[in-house]
Order: sequence, then structure tokens, then C-alpha cells
Amino acid sequence: MAKSGSINKTNLITMISLAILVGTELIGVSLAAGWAIAGYFGLNGTIAAILMTAFGALSLYALMIFMQRAIKTEPIRN
Repeated sequence: MAKSGSINKTNLITMISLAILVGTELIGVSLAAGWAIAGYFGLNGTIAAILMTAFGALSLYALMIFMQRAIKTEPIRN
């Protein structure tokens, strides 16, 4: 059941900003890592895309866990 209460706009804006900042960094690093690993080992473009997709999925999972913990620390609802 969802918590009831008024929305704390300051915490909400902080969480949205945090998700954008951390999400951008994680996605960027995951794509760069997949591209670099494929380039280093001389793998073809398909394998590079698979690596970037796998690392991207891991980074989205990490972002989800990070945001869940951040919202526990800075609750959106009062």
C-alpha cells in the first residue's frame, strides 16, 4: 500500500535531479565499457552492441537499487 501524505517538493526535485545525474553517468560508462572491451579484443559490431546492451541493463538495475535506497533516506512523502 502506498504511503499517504503530502509531497515534499524539495526532496522530489532532489530525487529527480539525482536520477538524471547518476543515470546519465552510469549509462555513459556502461556504453563506453562495452565499446572499449569490444575494441580491445577486436570483436565485431554485433558483439559490441551485445556488450553495451548487457552493461546498460546492469547499469539500469544499479540505478534502480540506488534510487530505492536514496528514496528511503530522503522520503518523497511527509
